[in-house]
Amino acid sequence: MIEVYSPTIRRKEMDAVLTVLVEEKIGPGARLESLIQNVKEQVGFDYCIGARSPALALYFALKALDIEDGKEVIISALSPIYYVGVIKALRLKPVFCDTPPSGAVVDRDRVHALVSPETRAIVVHHTLGFVPDAPSIVELGLPVIEDCSQSFGALAGDKLAPPAGVFAILGLEERDALTGGGGALLFAMQRRNGTVLRNMGKLPNEYTLPDMNAAMAIAQLREMRKNLAKVKEIAQVYAQASLRTRHKRFVARDDIEYNNYAFPLILETGMKDVMAYAKKKDIAVENPFVDTVAGNGLVAGDQCPESYSLSMRTALFPIYPRLMSADIAKVAKLIGTLP
Repeated sequence: MIEVYSPTIRRKEMDAVLTVLVEEKIGPGARLESLIQNVKEQVGFDYCIGARSPALALYFALKALDIEDGKEVIISALSPIYYVGVIKALRLKPVFCDTPPSGAVVDRDRVHALVSPETRAIVVHHTLGFVPDAPSIVELGLPVIEDCSQSFGALAGDKLAPPAGVFAILGLEERDALTGGGGALLFAMQRRNGTVLRNMGKLPNEYTLPDMNAAMAIAQLREMRKNLAKVKEIAQVYAQASLRTRHKRFVARDDIEYNNYAFPLILETGMKDVMAYAKKKDIAVENPFVDTVAGNGLVAGDQCPESYSLSMRTALFPIYPRLMSADIAKVAKLIGTLP
């Protein structure tokens, strides 16, 4: 069976982790500092902290905004389900924003329509690696937190697309664009917001990203360009195959090169039919929105109809650097002959 996802763990990543284990210093330390410096050289942020999980990073980001109890935080209906738990844990109210047709991320107009006197922040998730027009959302005058966990590596020209929000989260979980096997980085691009993070003080070790995870992420970061080039080649093969079907692809921005985090199709037929057809070919197909707000039924279908529809009929196909040529051809053939 060709799985939808497989982490690209090579000898370099294993050696990096083993070195930390041999040194018997697996908690937060020098490797975390090195990871932060490596990412800073590519992203150019002012200040960064390493957290044990993306959920903790989101908690710290919202906490840093010092929002009064009961106020509203706007999130996409296709955001991860843990967003809701974090927001409620801070005694805030999540407000769910719909996505455009064939769009995985929220846009300015839909966010603007939800802004009320009670709104205090907007969390913008870069769903499936698609980068939203965050600068236009920032223009609404509210603090914006961007979650770049799935879009890391997307290019604006020859540089990484920079976040526009007050804070940005880079998850390092198993299925994030840059993995450390767990954890997250929370950073601020501008000095004034970096100062806010600095004022939070040093996090307890129990909240901080361990060196073992940081070491893996450093090794992954060194291979990122090569891995992105490989998945881009695979995506081009799949895209050609998809032209022979009636299924649609998501709309991406013209000014930012998609990082090909995933290869999703918006199905015109039932998800069960496609999954059953793929299973006969020994190829796994997944619904990426099972663990999202819409996928868990936390928002009514008539409240966010586009997101609800996408949560029911979006299929992911295998795409990762370790796929063999024969497997790529097999998946492309599947895509081109979908029911």
